[in-house]
Amino acid sequence: MKGRFRGYLPVVIDVETAGFNCKTDALLEIAAVILDFDEHGVLHPIATHHAQVEPFAGANIEQSAIDFHGIDPENPLRGAIEESEAIKNIFKEVRKAQKAAGCQRSVLVGHNATFDHGFVMAAAERHSIKRNPFHPFVTFDTAALAALTLGQTVLAKACKTAGIAFDGNEAHSAIYDTERTAELFCWMVNRWKTLGGWPLPEIADAEDAEQP
Repeated sequence: MKGRFRGYLPVVIDVETAGFNCKTDALLEIAAVILDFDEHGVLHPIATHHAQVEPFAGANIEQSAIDFHGIDPENPLRGAIEESEAIKNIFKEVRKAQKAAGCQRSVLVGHNATFDHGFVMAAAERHSIKRNPFHPFVTFDTAALAALTLGQTVLAKACKTAGIAFDGNEAHSAIYDTERTAELFCWMVNRWKTLGGWPLPEIADAEDAEQP
């Protein structure tokens, strides 16, 4: 893993929120999928971690967002936990996987990744969580990668083009979206390998190439 992604561990994250502003709007749900290579060098999802999240004190909740994903922040059956606990639990699992992979840092993988990254970073900052495993600004965006490899930017369409089953009725659940995004990211990484794009071909030393 550390040789494939320059010492970074890619971790797929999806959040469901009560709006678009990571500083003011509530984080309601988060899921993370850990990835690893098998003995044949094929990348697979290996574990999913998830939490329903209580809105932080004073958080804004946009009704349009609730109508979109259907999460009721007041529903006690959600089993929501405090935001600080949810983020710490996710970070703990990511750090564990990062250490096992021998990586120095983790990179958030997401579909339109800057959105998810913003909410994760804002939550960590709100609670002064110091041991944040994620790179402060680098992300791997599957929307951009899917545009390149599949000619699609919408998650459902990209998955279907890649032959990955996608149920629109299950969409906008953090677990479902994260697991489909993880499958899509793995498909693209593995496809690139199958097509001969990885490992990189040996390149002659520039100085040697200049020798007469």
